[in-house]
Amino acid sequence: MPKSKNKAPRNKTIELSRIEAALYVSQSIKLKEPTALPELENQVICQDCFKAMNYMPDNCIDLMVVDPPYNLTKNFGKNIFKAMEADDYIKWLDAWLQKTVRLLKENASIYICSDWKTSLFVPEVAGKYFILQNRISWEREKGRGALNNWKNCLEDIWFFTKGKEYTFNLDAVKIQRTVLAPYRDKKGKPKDWKETEGQKYRLTYPSNIWTDISIPFWSMPENTNHPTQKPEKLIAKLILASSNEGDIVFDPFLGSGTTAVVAKKLNRKFIGIEQEKEYAALALKRLDMADSDSKIQGFENGIFKSRNCGH
Repeated sequence: MPKSKNKAPRNKTIELSRIEAALYVSQSIKLKEPTALPELENQVICQDCFKAMNYMPDNCIDLMVVDPPYNLTKNFGKNIFKAMEADDYIKWLDAWLQKTVRLLKENASIYICSDWKTSLFVPEVAGKYFILQNRISWEREKGRGALNNWKNCLEDIWFFTKGKEYTFNLDAVKIQRTVLAPYRDKKGKPKDWKETEGQKYRLTYPSNIWTDISIPFWSMPENTNHPTQKPEKLIAKLILASSNEGDIVFDPFLGSGTTAVVAKKLNRKFIGIEQEKEYAALALKRLDMADSDSKIQGFENGIFKSRNCGH
């Protein structure tokens, strides 16, 4: 996967030279026997998750964030995921989900991404093992138009917990919104809002409808060539809400590494599994880059801004 020769000046897409790809892949690991947790922490496992999860220890994960292949035929590097009949896709979902149950701590949280079609199946399958808490719907703001249907620009994230006790850090995920009617009390002080550098805003409770996120595109420094990459800001909300610093965040379909990268930037530990060597290498390069740049676009000074668009 050589780097582009004629890359536009504003194109910040992360790429790998052949040498980098080989170097980073060599830093990943592969599990062949039961492996203790300290050997798995902050590692990218380059392997089929169905096999790798067999060698992971029980009750070790605080938060699982999963963006599995949707039921669409799509090329993921050298691996092609082929669309299935609905019953077959449900069986596939169940096959890997049931393997995660023993890995999760009793107070663990689980987030599962889906599109509008697979969203029909996720609660049916995951509901057998976990407690459904909510469904988040977020606006992707991107997608191909259709001549005889509505443009698809919405995805879901299903929020489950393993037990009734779980972490939810509300204050960590409040959203900064501009105040349109800045009322003041009798003493002239702001009423339920703040002002910084001339900007009037209030921190509001987050809802389960998210319209403040842009998916990565070529002018954003987190962008890669992965076809279904999730935004760092999106994953940051999940990690901040449902884990604490030092917790272990697990992603069995790591892709180009967003979950691991955001976990690192937010002082969590991570375990990621990705079978495609190219994407495992991209994940490891992004983790290296996070050592010198821990910014998350759209999240500044502990506050989520209204948008995370690139410039």
